[in-house]
Amino acid sequence: MKTKLWISFFFITITVAFLMKCSGGSDNSGFSDAAEKVYVAPGHQDEFYAFMSGGFSGQVSVYGLPSGRLFRIIPVFSQWAETGYGYTEETKPMLETTLGEIPWDDAHHPELSQTDGVPDGRWLFINGNNTPRIARIDLHTFETAEIIEIPNSAGNHGSPFVTMNTEYVVGATRFSVPVPQKDVSIASYKENFKGTLSFIKVDQSTGHMDLDFQILVPGFNYDLAHAGKGPSHGWAFFTSYNSEEANTLLEINASKNDKDFIAAVNWKAALEFLKQGKGKTFMADYYVNRYDEESHTATSEVKKMVRVLNPADCPGLIYYLPTPKSPHGVDVDPSGEYIVAGGKLATVIPVHSFSKMQQAISDKKFIGNIDGIPILDYEAINAGEVQDPGLGPLHTEFDGQGYAYTSAFISSEVVKWKLGTWEVVDRIPAYYSIGHLMIPGGDSKKPFGKYLVALNKITKDRYLPTGPELCQSAQLIDISGDKMKLLLDFPTVGEPHYAQAIPADMLINKQARIFELSKNKHPHGIKSEKETKIYREGKNVHVYMSASRTHFKPDNIEGIKVGDKVFFHVTNLEQDWDIPHGFAIKGANTSELLIMPGQTKTLIWEPKYEGIYPFYCTDFCSALHQEMQGYARVSARNSNIELSMN
Repeated sequence: MKTKLWISFFFITITVAFLMKCSGGSDNSGFSDAAEKVYVAPGHQDEFYAFMSGGFSGQVSVYGLPSGRLFRIIPVFSQWAETGYGYTEETKPMLETTLGEIPWDDAHHPELSQTDGVPDGRWLFINGNNTPRIARIDLHTFETAEIIEIPNSAGNHGSPFVTMNTEYVVGATRFSVPVPQKDVSIASYKENFKGTLSFIKVDQSTGHMDLDFQILVPGFNYDLAHAGKGPSHGWAFFTSYNSEEANTLLEINASKNDKDFIAAVNWKAALEFLKQGKGKTFMADYYVNRYDEESHTATSEVKKMVRVLNPADCPGLIYYLPTPKSPHGVDVDPSGEYIVAGGKLATVIPVHSFSKMQQAISDKKFIGNIDGIPILDYEAINAGEVQDPGLGPLHTEFDGQGYAYTSAFISSEVVKWKLGTWEVVDRIPAYYSIGHLMIPGGDSKKPFGKYLVALNKITKDRYLPTGPELCQSAQLIDISGDKMKLLLDFPTVGEPHYAQAIPADMLINKQARIFELSKNKHPHGIKSEKETKIYREGKNVHVYMSASRTHFKPDNIEGIKVGDKVFFHVTNLEQDWDIPHGFAIKGANTSELLIMPGQTKTLIWEPKYEGIYPFYCTDFCSALHQEMQGYARVSARNSNIELSMN
């Protein structure tokens, strides 16, 4: 009897499995293949570094592809207690602005530096959307090296996209405002509000950024940007919506026109106009904050003016390309010929031709003019339209094999189409509400192809629930064949707007492992334990402390008094890779320090009460890590205990 039941069960199981496979709804046959493609065995490394924006976290996160493993969070615009970024005296200046210290921002678009239109692994730029800023991350150290504030701007969304040789990083204001700022009625929007397009020059040897010039444009909402390449090198393209110049209920009042615009800017012509003296000087305060790798210290400089070009004074500087409808993304294909727009409310994907645009300019095929900016005829510049592109097309990237991939937000899918014929050849669902997508090198002259990453806004049903707040997510898709194939879901940190990726072998050998102690130029740094000391300046106490496996020197301090401000200047004397040391003391109201080998950082501590306060190393450094501790004695303000250490 048992044998008959077992045989019956076996045949039922086989039959159900066969029917499920035939139906296509629950076929797991490809799962093992996908798992093999994303599996990175212990001791092996990923093929790509992926840099993802943290959105409302204000940071950049670093993942490996294809594994989806999170390696690191790079603090940029927000304080980060794990390392002390934004808390230490050395890094506080990085967050200075004309509005004071701003320890948060909304980071949207990572952008790798390029040489001849190809990612080169020198720097990564990212924008601060809320308080207009652009940061540069040094990919030698994976640390934020510079942050520049952008004046005459609000909602710095359309940035920080680089030109073909990183001559410039461009940025556009999302929210038009009075320029220069003044107190006017919001109802006077059309009369008083303007947008700005910013061109930040990048020094090729140091990476230092400098605001070279801005272009004053009509008061639309400027959304995203990409620079030209190849034949279109020397141009930059910015999407805009709200050509209605509405200032309330934009979901209705900024969605009336069938076409808005891409602003095509000839930045090489802008340089000639500046040489001719066409630029006007606007007084505008803004901060440039730079971190020096040898002094391990950031400094802030306030700039006072910016050169501004008005298109009405500079014929040929900028043209408007009519684009349906409420365009969001603008992307340039690897050849530099095609300019693809993502109209959020459009039923097609319009593709403009750079060569046709040039011919239309030459033939003066204009249909109007706004504030000195000619509007080109849509039919004269259009190369084609992609039909049935999904609902809510947003962003497009390219595989270098003649295909483009567009994210469709409303229908939650990635649509693959062919350049030149504009036909859709494949589509794959995304879960859920995809925004940006990314192909390694997909916005460059030489995409590295192979993978596509969908950056999704909602993840319900995909992961274990974690209360009301759902994690954001990414999905890894194989694009090496004719058909796209989903390989992996993985959660992300913050809100992943955009991402960029680069082959790992382009960065691995560039990585700093230590900071050379002999080159430490920190004003309070030391080179050995013999240089440790402690001294008082009024109510300020300075402790020059060393950290090495596995002790601090000094590890006992007496003579501190209630009301003192104690500066712990801690130098990590190690010169071996991966031996950081931490420092924390009870009652500190900032964060710990995390100090890399050869580095110096400062923690300020203000004890409020008498007593004995322990301090210790917060980063596991050796078998005797627990023994790496000490005590600070705090006495009454009127005590006569001398300052001492041992």
